[in-house]
Amino acid sequence: MPRRTLRSGKIAATAEKLSQRIYERFPESGLYQVSLELVELSEKARVTAPLIARPIYSVRIGVGLLIAVIVAILVSLVWAGMQQVDEITRARFVDVVSALEAGTNELVLVGLAIFFLVNLETRIKRARAIGAIHELRSLAHVIDMHQLSKDPGYYRKYAGATTASPARTLTLPELIRYFDYCSELLSLTSKVAALYIQRFNDGVVLSAVSDVETLCTGLSGKIWQKLQIAESISEK
Repeated sequence: MPRRTLRSGKIAATAEKLSQRIYERFPESGLYQVSLELVELSEKARVTAPLIARPIYSVRIGVGLLIAVIVAILVSLVWAGMQQVDEITRARFVDVVSALEAGTNELVLVGLAIFFLVNLETRIKRARAIGAIHELRSLAHVIDMHQLSKDPGYYRKYAGATTASPARTLTLPELIRYFDYCSELLSLTSKVAALYIQRFNDGVVLSAVSDVETLCTGLSGKIWQKLQIAESISEK
């Protein structure tokens, strides 16, 4: 397999390993539960992404039969019209124009119907991929929520807690490790999303994956800023 191709099995194994690492340090944390969700979604992507990329032969056969029926009906109608060409030529000019206009409208509708049927397989695949990517986008926001209340500024000597402040149960080294885990989870989330576009060339799905990657990068940037502050405090 080319090195430029993401390996879904490796990504799933990395997610599992990361979950174990989080459990060893924070076994009772919500972040560990989130990591289990990512493991589940990575396993789902490992199975689902290749299936989405494969042809849906049942849909292709059904669409082919429907298009054949539509074309057969059109041919029969045209043939019937040709059999009555003498009657049409004897009709008034206005009636002929009206008949042509009606026939043109019907051809447009038939063309639209065929276009919809031809793209039916892509629509089905797209719906499956978008649904899975939506789960990953939601997970990225959940990861961000877990680090949202973690403020490294609290560990400065002059910083104090208020009655509304969240409980601070982590030491500064543990907080730094917590931020690292959040950043890794976000990075893996974007990699799992990329699996859905690796073999399925669709513009809508590609845009959705790009949105998830942009979201994860932005959230990781916020975590990196907190991580830098925490490391600078620990060095003092």
